[in-house]
Amino acid sequence: MIDTIRFETIRNQITGAERQRQGIGTLSEKTVHAVLKNYYAPDPDTHEVPVEGYVADVYENGSILEIQTRNFNKLRDKLDRFLPLYSVTVIYPIPAAKWLVWIDEETGEFSKRHKSPKQGSIYDIIPELYKIQNYLRHPNFHLQIAMLDMEEQRLLNGWSRDRKRGSYRYDRIPLALVEEYAFTQIEDYMQLIPISVPERFTSRDYAKAAHTSMGMAQTALRILHNLELIRRVGKSGRMLLYEVNEVS
Repeated sequence: MIDTIRFETIRNQITGAERQRQGIGTLSEKTVHAVLKNYYAPDPDTHEVPVEGYVADVYENGSILEIQTRNFNKLRDKLDRFLPLYSVTVIYPIPAAKWLVWIDEETGEFSKRHKSPKQGSIYDIIPELYKIQNYLRHPNFHLQIAMLDMEEQRLLNGWSRDRKRGSYRYDRIPLALVEEYAFTQIEDYMQLIPISVPERFTSRDYAKAAHTSMGMAQTALRILHNLELIRRVGKSGRMLLYEVNEVS
């Protein structure tokens, strides 16, 4: 269950006035990581602990938490070392709703906050999961998705006339934790199958139901097939046809 009050307290501590006064260049895309680490592991003595030649974001009583905001491929070496010995939970933040703020590097001025039309969803995890799909079956591997309302701060240093295209993302500030998805066993990855897909479905059906691209749908189906949660049952035209396996 989400503890809204505690999350807001931690967010305010991390993004408080003292840290903001340090100026541009100090947050460096770490605020989401810091807020989630302190929310899921309040004891600072468990943070940044050396384990098996690496530094775990959180280590406590034989369990490890790794907050990974992107690039799951960088997790593979750690997972090779940690999983045979410890329970590992990877926490991945996804923006549910996002507001954009532009920062002028020369003046330090922040623009007004504007809401992005793009809405995040659970399916945004798919490209990252593909990078570590061979670890998903390990009994010590667990995943937690944290859906966050976020403010994204970008520097006006892009190549376009308005300096926005190609700009650098300076930081993301969590505003609220709105939903969580836990994956503790193989069957939990059924959450990646949209309820509205037909009994037999193609990647096009999946993309339509999940409101995502064909490429994303095809990647999701490869993962789900590898986990034996779906099976191929023929073709519809040139497209593979799938159906969900019964979960005992």
